[in-house]
Amino acid sequence: MFITFEGIEGAGKSTAIAAVADGLKRQGRRVLLTQEPGGCALGRTLRSILLDQKSVIASRAELFLFLADRAQHVAEVVRPALEQGCVVLCDRYADSTLAYQGYARGLEPAALRRLSAEAAGGLVPDLTLLLDLPVEEGLARARRRNERLGTVSSGGRFDAESLAFHAKVRGGFLAIACEEPERVKIVDASRPPAEVQAQCLGHLETLLKGWSHDQATGSL
Repeated sequence: MFITFEGIEGAGKSTAIAAVADGLKRQGRRVLLTQEPGGCALGRTLRSILLDQKSVIASRAELFLFLADRAQHVAEVVRPALEQGCVVLCDRYADSTLAYQGYARGLEPAALRRLSAEAAGGLVPDLTLLLDLPVEEGLARARRRNERLGTVSSGGRFDAESLAFHAKVRGGFLAIACEEPERVKIVDASRPPAEVQAQCLGHLETLLKGWSHDQATGSL
């Protein structure tokens, strides 16, 4: 089972992923936590370039760096884990490409969908949890986090984009959710962490019930 977490900067994806992972482990499930970019050795190198404020990267070059990470990440990490029966929880995936490079950078959405699908070998998440909150709140959280971790320069390239840019990213995510409501579930990330985690686990429980039913009836 492949579950992705999406959202603007500061949406609280890391906290939500950790809570979902703990819930799954308590059920006795094997869980793998990963991220894009940075879920494999190549991705960690690309991540340091993509997130560094000192990096000056053209929009199309940025796109292909993310796609290179995705191709390697899926081949090296995600597919092998799925084949071994793990539940894979991934912090960002193809929807981020469409929201950031498409809706915000202005690259052609149809081309992005095609290229991203090719990079991932057609792998689509079973569930995407979109953590949504106002842009101003998310950016304030992200800046506090980077200041606390000392990553304002090394990890804040996207945080430094304009408010208008981040509004387009958020709008892109919400548009994707409207287009694919069966896969993408919106979680109100402005709520207290415990409530956000409960929302995530509720959506996951619904998916797991359907998954177990399909297995029992041989529908997979």
